[in-house]
Amino acid sequence: MTPAADPGARRAVVRQSLSVGIATGAYGISFGALAVAAGLGTWQAMALSLLMFTGGSQFAFVSIIAAGLHAAPAAIAASSMLGIRNGLYALELTHLLAVRGVPRVAAAHLTIDESTAVAVAQDDVRTSRLGFWLTGVSVFVLWNLSTLAGALIGNLVGDPRTYGLDAAACAAFTALLWPRLRDRDAVAIAVVGALVAVVLSPTMPPGIPVVAAAGASLLAWRAPRREQA
Repeated sequence: MTPAADPGARRAVVRQSLSVGIATGAYGISFGALAVAAGLGTWQAMALSLLMFTGGSQFAFVSIIAAGLHAAPAAIAASSMLGIRNGLYALELTHLLAVRGVPRVAAAHLTIDESTAVAVAQDDVRTSRLGFWLTGVSVFVLWNLSTLAGALIGNLVGDPRTYGLDAAACAAFTALLWPRLRDRDAVAIAVVGALVAVVLSPTMPPGIPVVAAAGASLLAWRAPRREQA
């Protein structure tokens, strides 16, 4: 039987989950505004957020609508890379969550950057599962509410990036990552991933730098373990 989680750890993961949910969910207003600006109706924007619920792929879809079919290859490539990334997350979370039936379908829908990051940042199984579900649900609810707000307000909002909403999720990830950098190996792995992402981002489609950074980080993580074997 899995031991009960420490109450302090549970409170900490609740704070993390809600903070990430608010920071990420707020950026949905940008998607709603861009979707209606591209010619989609409010209900169409809402359907994408409810059923697709993969922020990067949603923006890629809207870019096709806004720019025309000539933008489709790049957008499809970006969406495919983002889908591969979520598949890798699923491999990581399958054994951790240990869900079957309908909960497994819900877990698949909520497997995103944010829920994965909070789950793997915890030190025990119970708080990891709590972090996954609470983060996934909070992001889902707030993303859809803010999508509706953005779609209704439309152009009155202006460019949401001027409010710093696009940086909010990155700031939340940094806050989650920082306490995990407890030794030189962890710092080195983080630096390798960051350098790969920064070098590739100006020239590669969205999603590819993230996948490449994850692969480089995995190789860096395994290297010292091969030396110790």
